[in-house]
Amino acid sequence: MHAITRAALLLGLTLSASPIEARDDGRYANSPLKPWFESLHSAFGQCCSDADGYVIADADWESDHGHYRVFIDSEWVVVPDGAVITEPNKIGRTMVWKHYVDGHPRVRCFMPGSMT
Repeated sequence: MHAITRAALLLGLTLSASPIEARDDGRYANSPLKPWFESLHSAFGQCCSDADGYVIADADWESDHGHYRVFIDSEWVVVPDGAVITEPNKIGRTMVWKHYVDGHPRVRCFMPGSMT
């Protein structure tokens, strides 16, 4: 997995098919999409406030009639309906913001890619 900043994702510096860590270390503070990323929220709160976003490869997520699951850290995780971001996806890539409960990944926010 290649670590890159969220802004690098936005600028299209990577098109890797593997999950990519998206951390904002301040290098791209002037990115035009930074405010958009920071405004994303689900029923569980702001996506970028306590968790980092990861790009998810097409093979690592599934949709069944508007319900999703994602493959995170070698586990299939059901995406709660409240975690789904419904506003238009400006980067086009599928992303997930995760956290852990009892050592297992859970989804705080999920943004389906434009290919759904």
